[in-house]
Amino acid sequence: MKIAIIDYGAGNVQSVIFALERLGFEGIVTNDWNTIKSADKIIFPGVGEASSAMKMLVDSGLDVLIPTLKQPVLGICLGMQLMCKHSEEGDTNGLGIFDVNVVKFSNEVKVPQMGWNTIYNLKSPLFKEIKENEFMYLVHSYYAPLSENTIATTSYEQEYSTALQRDNFFGVQFHPEKSGLFGEQILKNFLNL
Repeated sequence: MKIAIIDYGAGNVQSVIFALERLGFEGIVTNDWNTIKSADKIIFPGVGEASSAMKMLVDSGLDVLIPTLKQPVLGICLGMQLMCKHSEEGDTNGLGIFDVNVVKFSNEVKVPQMGWNTIYNLKSPLFKEIKENEFMYLVHSYYAPLSENTIATTSYEQEYSTALQRDNFFGVQFHPEKSGLFGEQILKNFLNL
């Protein structure tokens, strides 16, 4: 299986590579259009700031390519947020795959939310063999509100989308590559889609 990990200068690529290796797979870190288009599965990772990350996508033309992909695509953390319509972080337009605007947690709670939290209302083959209220690892200050694309929910200040899906596009706010055996199960489920 050919797995492309989209390279646009965002952090966290190495931990995704290690997680795939633990599952017996190899990912190719690339921004080459042909390599991405011919991959069986695509992972769109991200740790960073939305406006500068989006600028890197635009500069490489990946903002045009990603929404046209037909194979399963998994956005992780900032990757998921950039798949949304807009982010308050840097007042940034995203890729528009999910018709959702990403907003910031209020000052009433500790930001970023950092650490383990539960996911529930699981509605996708992505969560095969994952129990309701399983813990996943999160680090984020912005979130996607609940929408018709929500396939998993987490509560922090209020309920929000911890995972989204539209057609072949999946996004998770948590870090499956840092969430132990259950996170690895989610990656395995994605690779088996």
